[in-house]
Amino acid sequence: MPKSYVRREMEGVLKDALKQFPALILTGPRQSGKTTLLKHLLARGYRYVSLDHPGTRAMAVNEPDLFFQNYPPPVIIDEIQYAPGIFPHIKIMIDQARHKRGQFVLTGSQIFPLMAKVSESLAGRTAVFTLLPFSLREQIRPLKPLGLESLKAKILSGGFPDAALDRKTNLNLWFSGYLQTYLERDVRQLRQIGDMGDFQRFLQLLAVQNGQALNLSNLSRDLGLAVNTIKAWISVLEASGQVFLLKPFYLNKGKRIIKSPKLYFLDTGLLCYLTGITSTDQVFKGPLSGQLFETLVLGETIKYFHNRGRIPLIYWWRTSYGEEVDFVIENQGRIIPVEVKTSANSNANMAKGLFSFCKLFGDKINRAYLVNLARERIMIGQKVEALPFNEFLNMEKTIKQ
Repeated sequence: MPKSYVRREMEGVLKDALKQFPALILTGPRQSGKTTLLKHLLARGYRYVSLDHPGTRAMAVNEPDLFFQNYPPPVIIDEIQYAPGIFPHIKIMIDQARHKRGQFVLTGSQIFPLMAKVSESLAGRTAVFTLLPFSLREQIRPLKPLGLESLKAKILSGGFPDAALDRKTNLNLWFSGYLQTYLERDVRQLRQIGDMGDFQRFLQLLAVQNGQALNLSNLSRDLGLAVNTIKAWISVLEASGQVFLLKPFYLNKGKRIIKSPKLYFLDTGLLCYLTGITSTDQVFKGPLSGQLFETLVLGETIKYFHNRGRIPLIYWWRTSYGEEVDFVIENQGRIIPVEVKTSANSNANMAKGLFSFCKLFGDKINRAYLVNLARERIMIGQKVEALPFNEFLNMEKTIKQ
């Protein structure tokens, strides 16, 4: 474990929410730092209780009145998905003291089931945030350019605090243990999975196909499992913050729902582990190097929005002629197309998809970006700029344009 606290970008927006809402919910994958953040932010005045403890959980489930006698607000309740029955009790307590703010701070690592309970009991009474593992912006303060070797090391370790911040961590052992814990706890709770070996093979196959359009039929055939089983398992990964489904971009938003998404893992370290990448020498070599760099760019973008309490609106785009753009970001009525290349060179030939996209949607675009490993930013065409990854990290300028 890292010895000193590392500030999270989300702190400011959480403080603002505590002044406005009776309750706050912080979701995100296991080990992303939710508890550490809240204990630091709310060190004074808040009790803390974790429902990971079997006895405490049993009290919350079977005797909620007694539970709240022991842990009255203001209180942090960790892993609240283990006792969903206490949500109505929280609602009653909030309604009895509607003038009080920031009374309940709840965390959970299973996003969709948790949000279903929130919609039933706490609609309009709570602010909801998602904390993902560390972004590079959080790890590198003050923000400064990363050399290629340092960048590869960051990709290999990913953003989970224990893996990212402690150089002595054996990454292979850490991710192996993380998966075992994750499989046993979250997966079994969300879905009745008989053969965990099948689920592990599914994870590895999904990792190899990271960044590709999701083809459920092919996955079903390769794994020898029903399509509905594959769908259910992907929903488990999405619900627990392990993967992101990137929907295709259409001006007709109805089409975004029915067309196949691309699937990306949200942590590059976990992706490296699942695909057998164990050293920095392997990161930008081989057929998966492009997908790894895309995953990093996408993950940093998603974290930028979540850390400001905003839902990331990110898509991918491809025409029937094969023209493609990796990411299309919607922000305040504008769209920002982004193409990602692992090259250290910049030229217009690498940005054909961006030029095609700009021709179609130019009136909604201020700037399109080719994000790469070059050292200097240059214009390579009208509205199209080659942007080094190190400068892309300064997202205030990139996203806001």
